[in-house]
Amino acid sequence: MGPETNLFTIALGLQAPWSVSDVRFDTKAKEIHFEIRFKPGTRFACPSCGAADQPVHDTRPRTWEHLRFFEHKAFIHASVPRVACSACGKTGQITVPWARSGSGFSQLFEAFVIALAKEMPVKAIADLLEIGDDRSWRVLDHYVPAARELEDFSDVTAVGIDETAARRGHNYITLFHDLKAGRLLFACEGHDAGTVKTFTADLRTHGGDPDAITAACIDMSRAYIAGIGRHLPNAAITFDRFHVIQLANAALEEVRRAEVREEPALKRSRWMWLKDKKKWTKKQIAQHHTLSRMQLKTGRAFRLKEALRDIFAAATTRAEAEERLTAWFRWARRSKLAPFKKLALTLKTHWDGILNSFESALSNGSVEAINGLIQAAKARARGYRKPRNLILMAYLISGKLSHLPASPYTTTSRAIVE
Repeated sequence: MGPETNLFTIALGLQAPWSVSDVRFDTKAKEIHFEIRFKPGTRFACPSCGAADQPVHDTRPRTWEHLRFFEHKAFIHASVPRVACSACGKTGQITVPWARSGSGFSQLFEAFVIALAKEMPVKAIADLLEIGDDRSWRVLDHYVPAARELEDFSDVTAVGIDETAARRGHNYITLFHDLKAGRLLFACEGHDAGTVKTFTADLRTHGGDPDAITAACIDMSRAYIAGIGRHLPNAAITFDRFHVIQLANAALEEVRRAEVREEPALKRSRWMWLKDKKKWTKKQIAQHHTLSRMQLKTGRAFRLKEALRDIFAAATTRAEAEERLTAWFRWARRSKLAPFKKLALTLKTHWDGILNSFESALSNGSVEAINGLIQAAKARARGYRKPRNLILMAYLISGKLSHLPASPYTTTSRAIVE
């Protein structure tokens, strides 16, 4: 072995019996090609039964794309041996140490694809590496599910459930989060009661116990309520306080839209009413000061919304919250504002679940934050062709998967999932 081939053997991380036998540069194509061979007479383990010390039956030529060397695309070529096993009688091709079976990339190349996919759209990765986005998705479709299989959900006791749009229209996926660990546990297509059943089946495969889940934080979806009742029998439902405030904002906007036809001064004031007043700009402060002196229905709706927000921000016990919510309920029912009268009845229907939030201190705030990251990734990618691709990306971004291959450019490394 010459000094050049010895250097590249080390650079590629090869160990006996494998070594670089030749290096070829194609300056016109800007490619570097490594020929790799195994030491003659080497015997390998059977890929079928694992029996050691089996003779080589024949070889098959294979090529893998590797990480670039400087500005050159790099390719590994090797004649991969097949062994005829004396133990099981099967003839099979061994798995080489630098690539997983069936892949056209080295493991380090695939680790680089995964590292990039956490930060940029897959189409952009495919264009950058000149590999095609379908091949990029196949890499993710292997490693992400493989990493999930090794996750342990045995300590999950509180879950947050929410939906997010997969595509325009009525295409949704449901996301199940571990509220204590702040990670995505499971995602599936649909947003009906059956998604909860599917989640519990997946939970069991990861060592979790549906009966051990004592709290579930959701919006007021009837489907999720029914699913939890059937499949998470010990979970006390907490209705997410962020969702309650969203409902109040929707009621406020309904009042404003109806009134703006009679009061043109309300035009271009929508975001001022919906925004947290602590974050108002000077212009919005002045706008509110002007409108608040006009005795508008929208002004009354705004005070109702802010009073509800204050209850969730200030109440420290269930008893205090119930007392203040009861007073708010009576106010809303007497307000002569149809959207808030309807909202009051909605809250009364879900009274216990709303009050549970003051005992459990749970909310879907972290869930909404993660969903924001997922939607941002979808926006950068300009959508995904398949809901499965969105689910894969959701796991990659927010699953906190601890068994994915580390980036080849980090100083520490982890075992690569095969």
